[in-house]
Amino acid sequence: MKVDLYERFWLWVSGALIVAFLGAIGVAAALRSVHPPSHVETVDPTRVRTDTEFAEPRVVTRDDGSVLVIAVAELYQFRPGTIRVPAGVPVTFRITSPDVIHGFQIVNTNVNTMVAPGYVSQLTVTFARAGEYLVLCNEYCGLSHHLMQSRVVVEESP
Repeated sequence: MKVDLYERFWLWVSGALIVAFLGAIGVAAALRSVHPPSHVETVDPTRVRTDTEFAEPRVVTRDDGSVLVIAVAELYQFRPGTIRVPAGVPVTFRITSPDVIHGFQIVNTNVNTMVAPGYVSQLTVTFARAGEYLVLCNEYCGLSHHLMQSRVVVEESP
């Protein structure tokens, strides 16, 4: 059986691409230390409700004017239920879960993270304009998953 020159060429190119892709994955896993998202900060999921940081979910305005949101995603709710923040300032979300994997997506923004028990997910965003944004859990977390939602109310800065 004779293979045409062009067919051999494309076989070698496709084989080289597969080797390159596998090599890139290997380098990322071995040298770049692929980790869960955020700062790879951990928290004991059995103690989230009594943890000094997460026991009382809240919104805190820092001295520099930025906002820190301490939140918990649990079956089938986000705490705090409504998050009020000013427009035009950096808002840092620190989120964890005491039970199962949840998602934290603020609709119509680029905020979207997975919230895994035992890990603290952290992200920072600046809302350019005032408005109300829907927060959804986009990871199936149980029978009432479809009811798990919250909102972020972005208010005009004073």
